[in-house]
Amino acid sequence: MDQMKIINIKLFYFYPNTAKNLLLCRIETDNGLYGWGEAYVVLGKEKSVEQYLIGIGEHLVGRDPFAIRHTVAAMYNDFAARRGSADFFSAISAVEMALWDIVGKYVGQPVYNLLGGPSRERVRVYANGWYDVSFGDDDSPDGMARRAIRVKKMGFTAMKFDPFMRSPWRNVITKQEEDAAVVMVRTIRDAVGPNVDLLIEMHRRLSPFYAIRFADRIVQYNPYWYEEPCIAENISLLKQVKDAISFPVVAGETMYNRYEYLSLFESNAVNIINPDVCSCCGITGLLDIATMAEPHHILVSPHNYNSTTVALAATVHVSAVISNFLIAETFVNLKQVCDDVVKQPIIIDNGFIDLPKSPGLGIDFDLDRLNLYPYQKVKKQFPVKSVAQYQDEFPKKDDFIYVE
Repeated sequence: MDQMKIINIKLFYFYPNTAKNLLLCRIETDNGLYGWGEAYVVLGKEKSVEQYLIGIGEHLVGRDPFAIRHTVAAMYNDFAARRGSADFFSAISAVEMALWDIVGKYVGQPVYNLLGGPSRERVRVYANGWYDVSFGDDDSPDGMARRAIRVKKMGFTAMKFDPFMRSPWRNVITKQEEDAAVVMVRTIRDAVGPNVDLLIEMHRRLSPFYAIRFADRIVQYNPYWYEEPCIAENISLLKQVKDAISFPVVAGETMYNRYEYLSLFESNAVNIINPDVCSCCGITGLLDIATMAEPHHILVSPHNYNSTTVALAATVHVSAVISNFLIAETFVNLKQVCDDVVKQPIIIDNGFIDLPKSPGLGIDFDLDRLNLYPYQKVKKQFPVKSVAQYQDEFPKKDDFIYVE
């Protein structure tokens, strides 16, 4: 049998009309097989990831798709000169999962069977993105509660949200911001009842003092976890919070390879990690990190601020295999438009996804439909996250106007 070779990589720019832009790639081989990958992108930095994919793509031609680990290592060592970045790791993640898709199709097996086989029949997922404006209502506690009830009616038993909503990400919070966030958690808990898991997202914003004080105030509402209360690059800050509160601390979405996770594990600074398959060197990257976490009794909950197509499929395949899996993320506000561009949408049933039976990742696109959403060609862009002026920073006079 002739050895299969990579002959091309194509990029697809997906504007889903909500949340953020998405960047997909398709790697093609000389025998007609192709595989899909997806890179993690943030607003305003899509072009940097695109350029990495273009540069990496030049070195893929002629390679064996089966040589997945060597390809990833060689790109890091030689192409990136061991100078990794979030954008590089996101690009190589897309390439890596596309290669697994090809290999799975070649041997006629779903990817999870090639990773050691399933450890569970289905994968539990939680809802994020449900507080997007597309779900209606406003950002008030009552408006958020109504949205949360809709998510519960969709069958989800777990949902994540940032109770500080549109507040800037800073180490300090005002009394008004903290009080409003407590009301937000309480109102959503009252709306959904005691049997829905509430995952509290903090977006790396607080110093340990404020993070611990806020955790103490919401513990009565039975939060499922506390995600990135402090910046993860300073592991000692996370450990201060983890050692002081009584519910789990999560971190890891801003770590992109196993070297970065090593210190996190050795410091015993978290209970749960949330690496993203689209930015942590792909499927084998996520699998390696999960394996490293297991001896430390740390659970894995894959982050997935990506599409509900390739990224969610890849997340499901890895989640099916790892023994220390907890729950995975999905963005419900992206589901409708993502379902519109794939041939067989991923089905979420009461907060669970059954393992796919199709070879590879089990995802393929209707290119005619996908090409209706090309954010570069039609010049559609989301506004880039605003950057504060010095006049906007704390403390401001209005921060100390209290209503008795």
